[in-house]
Amino acid sequence: MLIKEVCLENFTNLPQAIRQGANRIELCDNLAVGGTTVSHGVMAETMRYAHEKDVPVFTMIRPRGGDFVYNDLELRMMEADLFTAQQLGADGVVFGCLTSDHQIDEEAMEMLLGAAGGMEVTFHMAFDEIAADQQPAAIDWLAEHQVTRILTHGGPLTEPLNIAALKQTIATANGRLTILPGGGITADNATELATELGVPEVHGTKVVGTLG
Repeated sequence: MLIKEVCLENFTNLPQAIRQGANRIELCDNLAVGGTTVSHGVMAETMRYAHEKDVPVFTMIRPRGGDFVYNDLELRMMEADLFTAQQLGADGVVFGCLTSDHQIDEEAMEMLLGAAGGMEVTFHMAFDEIAADQQPAAIDWLAEHQVTRILTHGGPLTEPLNIAALKQTIATANGRLTILPGGGITADNATELATELGVPEVHGTKVVGTLG
């Protein structure tokens, strides 16, 4: 069965998304800036509702929009949000940290992975800012550090889904972690794209149709 991970902003469209076939939720605030962490209350109620319907929830851990280069204070905020997510029963968390030269910030990631304490971890589209020739080394590092999946568009979100790049990333990952394609995937093309790429999961705001 194809897992359709629906990216939701807050609780508002959660009941409808589940009715329309969402198998997993990525919970964010502020989708206009690519998603940030929701409030404690939103997180708690979303977990409660989704878990009653047996739908897992992955929550975004991102203190602000903009780049993925975080200072120590921001990392402390992210660590605190990870503890909250764990306490509230999140099934997984979604985050990514880069250095100013677009490499994985290994020190920051190690700290946050420690705080994630065994929850599933998705490294989000910060991955697409890593240069293509450096992505294989990034995949190796993430796989070695028990990151569960990488959410990627195969290139800049301003361009269509890059199928060739995604196929290359999937081949490089070689089953060590899941490559989760996202951006531009809808209910109409999800199954076809998943079949072409040979992936078990897809991600997007419209993968179970229009909401709201």
